Amino acid sequence: MSEFRNDVSIVLGGEAGQGIQTVEEILAKTFKKSGYHVYATKEYMSRVRGGINTTEIRVSSRRVRAFVKRIDVLVPFKQGVLSWVKDRMSKKTVVLGEKGNVEEEFLEKVKLVEVPLTKLALETGSQLYLNTVSAGLIAGLFNVDFDVLEGVVRERFSTKGEGIVKKNVEASRKGYELGLKLRKEGTLGVEIEPDEKVKDEILLSGTEAVGIGALAGGMNFLSFYPMSPSTGVSTFAAQKAEEFGIVVEQVEDEISAINMALGAWFAGARAMTSTSGGGFALMSEALSLAGMAENPVVVHLAQRPGPATGLPTRTMQGDLNLVLYAGHGDFPRIILAPGSMEEAFYLSAEAFNLADKYQVPVIILTDQYFVDTYYNLPKPDLRKVKFERHIVEAKPGYRRYELTEDGISPRAVPGYGEEVVIANGNEHDEWGDITEDAELTVKMQEKRAVKKLETIRKNAPLPKLFGSENARYLVVSWGSTLHVVEEAIGKLGREDVALLHFSWVYPLNPETKRFFEGKRVIVVENNVTGQFADLLRKELDVEVHHRVLKYDGRPFSVEEVFEALKGVVE
Repeated sequence: MSEFRNDVSIVLGGEAGQGIQTVEEILAKTFKKSGYHVYATKEYMSRVRGGINTTEIRVSSRRVRAFVKRIDVLVPFKQGVLSWVKDRMSKKTVVLGEKGNVEEEFLEKVKLVEVPLTKLALETGSQLYLNTVSAGLIAGLFNVDFDVLEGVVRERFSTKGEGIVKKNVEASRKGYELGLKLRKEGTLGVEIEPDEKVKDEILLSGTEAVGIGALAGGMNFLSFYPMSPSTGVSTFAAQKAEEFGIVVEQVEDEISAINMALGAWFAGARAMTSTSGGGFALMSEALSLAGMAENPVVVHLAQRPGPATGLPTRTMQGDLNLVLYAGHGDFPRIILAPGSMEEAFYLSAEAFNLADKYQVPVIILTDQYFVDTYYNLPKPDLRKVKFERHIVEAKPGYRRYELTEDGISPRAVPGYGEEVVIANGNEHDEWGDITEDAELTVKMQEKRAVKKLETIRKNAPLPKLFGSENARYLVVSWGSTLHVVEEAIGKLGREDVALLHFSWVYPLNPETKRFFEGKRVIVVENNVTGQFADLLRKELDVEVHHRVLKYDGRPFSVEEVFEALKGVVE
């Protein structure tokens, strides 16, 4: 008998079109509603049909938020899955599926528990029910209440008509009864202690967290051109457009998308555009316009591996330098990189206040791993979200680009006040009229690139420290690496190792340097050169002693980070 306790990693694999994500969705919701902590993420090939896609679902008695390499239970929907994930399998891995979906080379090597998934699907009416049968099978192994599973299945297929709903409920019941049978016979056992508090929590993906945060921050306009892995935020906003009274526009290209967002801000809206690295590259000229015109804009950039098309459905933290230096000329910008769903919600909301206050581009950096991951969490506290407007009335004598000590000029919008409001992409005087005066040009350049940047920098929040201030080793994470590093450090169990997490990536508050004094610094990031490590050196003169880098298009696993850190500290 194979038995798993406390924390189980389930991986389902099949080709695009076999409904792997449907199983993931049904199981994640069922487990959460049953009181289990749940985490799910996916990896998929760049194709509409065929190939091999997998999803990992962790079910635990404690909060879990990170990807693990370990596979406890593998459910293959086609041949080739075992070859694809063989480096993640161990002698303890149980393969739950049909013999025909296991390559011959693995038949004598793995613990195969044969289950007639296709037969049960066909008995229901079609092979299309294979995914629902599988969801029922795994739910049965956990002995969850079938009423909970049925409710989730009904919700998932509610738009398909009552006939389809009944068939999927039937399919899930067949799988569920088989799972209970395997459990009762002692073939496969799963024992995880549920937590009643989890039932009152929510399941949230990175995509949803950014989208809901933007809505909470007052976003009322979104323009975009589809580009994976960022499109989910735009489609989420479109689905909520009528409910929240917002405008969502799919335009002809990314150049149009950002210019439309700039125009919306100029008119008084709170606008965002969502894209990936290649799309952002097209936006760089308009980003520079935002810098010169001191026009607010919020950009969500979900990173994927480049250069060029790269690996369009995979993950990387490779666009930090792109957003740091995009746009010709010198002008400030703010870069945020959430590491948790909570941070994604609150930072996406705050991005609009920051853009409004400082009149700069604010870029929210996520990545494919982050937007496609979800887990349970307590409901965000809406009382923590502040809605701030920094618009003045254009009274007589109003100067749009007034020279100020902090570099921030009063911003009015057309129609609010008597004076004309001008936005200018040419160098300009305080009123916004074009100028080529040398002395005034110097003052305007310093206003934007020096004074305003310093104002933002001194008001930037400090990174979050996990662990002792007196730790010898300081492990640095930024963005989506937070939870995997956090869990790896927990496995180390050493009090002399602390974690410093950055979700506000640029500009860095000078006070941040004190965290690094007397420490051996280890930076963990998902790119080939260590872009954030370089930024720490440039901004704070911090010496990074070790760089833990991964750049194969896959996210870090807890095991990989654990081994890397262990190699440094022991």
